[in-house]
Parts: sequence; C-alpha cells; structure tokens
Amino acid sequence: MSIVYEINRGINKPIEFKGLKAQYIWYLGAGLGLLLILFSISYLAGVNLYLLIGVIGVLGCGLFSQVYRLSRTYGVHGLMKLAASKRVPSAISSSSRLLFIRLRKS
Repeated sequence: MSIVYEINRGINKPIEFKGLKAQYIWYLGAGLGLLLILFSISYLAGVNLYLLIGVIGVLGCGLFSQVYRLSRTYGVHGLMKLAASKRVPSAISSSSRLLFIRLRKS
C-alpha cells in the first residue's frame, strides 16, 4: 500500500485573475473604489444622473484598459523593474584613482 501525494503546481506563482497579475488586481480594486466614491459624492452634490453615469462609465472603461495594458506590458514585477531602471545612472565618472587604491589595500 503506497501513499500518493499530489503536488500543487501553483506554489510560488503570482496571483492571477482574469488575466490580471499580482499587484494589478489591487490597482484595479483601488481605482474602482475611487470611482465609487467619486460617483457618490457627485450624486449627493446634485450632478445630473445620466451625465454622471456616462462620465463614470468612460472613466471605468479607461481604468480597465489602462490596468490591463500595464499588466500585459510589464508583467508581475515589471513596474518595479521600470522604476529601478530609471534610477540607474547612464555613466559613472571618477576624477581620482583614490577609491581604487583604498580598495586594493583592504
């Protein structure tokens, strides 16, 4: 009698929901929450309901398309890599050899 263990192949993989990967799910949720707050404040302020539905609908479609585009373009860790690559200097210059001499003595 042998024991059979099933392997969960989803371990260490990023969360994915309908094509959205990892942090983009949270970005979409935060954006939808902000749109809900914007809708409720505008409705209470007395903005025309049909105009409000149209504006929120267009902003919601824009939010969905932007978040899905970011998810497809940059992937799971892509936005962090993009931000890090912008901080890398294009060149390193040194006007003295003193740094290299100190390194050799250590």
